[in-house]
Amino acid sequence: MQPSYYEDFSEIKKKIWSLLDNAVKDRSSPFRIPVFACGNQNDIDGRIVVLRKSDQTNNLVQFHSDIRSDKIEKLKANKNAAMLFYDKDEKIQVRLKVECIINHENEITKESWSKTQHISRKCYLVDNGPGTESDEPTSGLKPELDNFDYTKEQSEEGYKNFTVIQCKIKSIEWLYLAAKGHRRAKFNLENNKDTWLVP
Repeated sequence: MQPSYYEDFSEIKKKIWSLLDNAVKDRSSPFRIPVFACGNQNDIDGRIVVLRKSDQTNNLVQFHSDIRSDKIEKLKANKNAAMLFYDKDEKIQVRLKVECIINHENEITKESWSKTQHISRKCYLVDNGPGTESDEPTSGLKPELDNFDYTKEQSEEGYKNFTVIQCKIKSIEWLYLAAKGHRRAKFNLENNKDTWLVP
């Protein structure tokens, strides 16, 4: 018995967005931690990010970052990036081509920061930005911060480093691995074109 999305574009899109929407809420979802790849010319890099928002109406997904992260400079030079999601149990791979918007100290970051838990804010309290060289192994945090010995008020200090990366989706590529025969499709959101591809 093949799933409803085996050979139906609209069902495939429904499935993709349900996986993305669910990943925002469900910490154990494989789609919650996609690979995000960005770069400029010969300096291309990939990393895992945490999916924080899925917005089908605006064809948008977003995640949080530190303004001092090296990916910010890469995105300023080249706003185009890619995201890769894979769910082993569902046997579904989704690849997004996106255009990134860096939000820093604006209404979008204010809204996201207000929903960011006390425990998660410590990432933005490091003295030096992510990737800074150190003479010794370190979390980058002062000992009292490492031990979560700080108040919600003290955590506000991290807001100046907090960034929201909005990823406007240009295209979605979907691959479903099935014993009966794999299926692959591409959805170009810029010109509303849906295409079957050879898997």
